[in-house]
Formats: sequence, structure tokens, C-alpha cells
Amino acid sequence: MNKKYIMTDVSKEVFGVKLFQIKALISFGSISKGETGGFIEKEENLNVEGNAWVYGNARVYGNARVSGDAWVSGYAWVSGDAWVYGNARVYGNAWVSGDAWVSGDAWVYGNAWVSGDAWVYGNARVSGNARVYGNARVEAKASFTKGRFIGGDDSGKITDITSKTGSTYWKNQYVLGDYEITPIEEEKEKSLVGTEVSVTIGDKTYKAVIKE
Repeated sequence: MNKKYIMTDVSKEVFGVKLFQIKALISFGSISKGETGGFIEKEENLNVEGNAWVYGNARVYGNARVSGDAWVSGYAWVSGDAWVYGNARVYGNAWVSGDAWVSGDAWVYGNAWVSGDAWVYGNARVSGNARVYGNARVEAKASFTKGRFIGGDDSGKITDITSKTGSTYWKNQYVLGDYEITPIEEEKEKSLVGTEVSVTIGDKTYKAVIKE
């Protein structure tokens, strides 16, 4: 039984498919009870468990699924047999369609498209006017911002990409048109050099500054 949200009477038609605005029945995650969301065709489009949600003017329809803690927002579209799950984010004017999967901590946004049997997962970022389709797999910790990234075996065309990302998943893919890969900076551990520490032994306190 769905105790998470209802499909309201507010609707819109998209390509001949009637979609209904959702409304939260309970508070969960960052959603408050009574808050309205985006539009879905049927309950199967949005998991009734977890913190998954469809926001704003986003649309989810067909056999598409949004589950886990994933969210779809902005003017994003998710359709076909596509899946968005885990902690994934799809927003802006992005489209996810076909049998595509977006999962993990992946983000798809801007005017990006992910379609066909493509997978975007891990910490990957697909944005701008990027197109990911065919049997492509985008998993590296990199931001793919433009061009077309598709399945294939022409590994000679992706030498630069592989060297930038260090991911073997890019070796069986290639890019058509212009592309730009922006590596995601790894979080650096905060240095403790210069930090003052104190230790109390008995009734005496000793202070020191970490040098290395």
C-alpha cells in the first residue's frame, strides 16, 4: 500500500500520455508532508519506499523507474524502460530514456541525454550537451560535458580520455564530435600540520604544535 504519496487530479499530457502531479502523504528525506512534486504516469514510476522523489516540472513515464534515494527534478524527463536509483540525480533539462540506467552517486544534468542501453554510474557526471547512448558505460570519476559518447571498439580514439580518467571502462568506448573531460578533484585530507594539541597528565597540561 502506498502511504508515501498520492497522484493528484492535477495533470498534463506528454506525447499522448497523461501524467499526474504527485503529493507527499508523509514527511521523508527532505520532503515535507503535503508537498507537491513533479509528474508521473503511474505508481510504478516512483518507488513507494525510500526517499526517491520527482520534483518541480520533472516527468517520469512509460516503464521508467525512480527508486532508492534518487531524485529527478527541474525539467528533466525519464521515460521508456529507464532506471534512476541509488543516490543518482537527474535534473535541469536532462533526458534519460530507452533502457538506460543512472545509479550510484551519478549526476545527469544540463541538456544531457542518456539513452539506449547506456549506463552512468559511480561518481560520474554527464552534463551540458553531452550525449551518452548505445552500450556506453560511464563510470569514471570525471565530468563528461559535451560530445557524443557511445559504445564501440575504436579504442584508438579515446587515448586522451583514458589517460585523464584512468578508467578501463572508457577503453571500449569512443567519442564522436567535440568532447571535454573535466576530472573531478578528489577530496584531500585536511592537513594537521600547525595544529596545536594539548595533553593533560595528572595536574599538568602539556601543549605542542604538530610539525609533520
